[in-house]
Amino acid sequence: MLAMEVTASSAVTTYTSASTTSDNHPHYPLLLPAPPSPPTPALSRYESQKRRDWNTFGQYLKNHRPPLTLSRCSGAHILEFLRYLDQFGKTKVHTSSCPFFGHPQPPAPCPCPLRQAWGSLDALIGRLRAAFEENGGQPDTNPFGTRAVRLYLREVRESQAKARGIAYEKKKRKKSGMAPLKINHHQPMPS
Repeated sequence: MLAMEVTASSAVTTYTSASTTSDNHPHYPLLLPAPPSPPTPALSRYESQKRRDWNTFGQYLKNHRPPLTLSRCSGAHILEFLRYLDQFGKTKVHTSSCPFFGHPQPPAPCPCPLRQAWGSLDALIGRLRAAFEENGGQPDTNPFGTRAVRLYLREVRESQAKARGIAYEKKKRKKSGMAPLKINHHQPMPS
């Protein structure tokens, strides 16, 4: 008769049998090592964060009233999620009535609300966009890439920049070394 015992703490499978034991003693079980499992590669910081963000968003969908499925999720739901996250923000964003509105280094504390910083929201949307497609979503139906989400992020960036007195300037493209070809439309082309 063969009995099998597996303990979670030892990771060793023990097989006992009345006729097959070490040195033919019934009270000494034969120990066999557990088969080796393939090593799992450690996730990068980005991949770990992306997984946490995806799980957080999934939990948000479950807790939503009424509960939402990912297939029914729209850009409006993503905006709702981003506004929900503001309550966990750590960036002071001055209101227009605050005397420190537009000051990057206010000299005293104020009662203005804490919000999620634009950069954090932008990075979060990037990770969730990638996670959506990695989890079977189609790029053309990705709710994290909708125009409404892009416009919301732009508005957050601009309003936070004004409120905190930080200028975000557009990066200018460098001109290539070639001069553009000038065409004079008034003269006929030489033949």
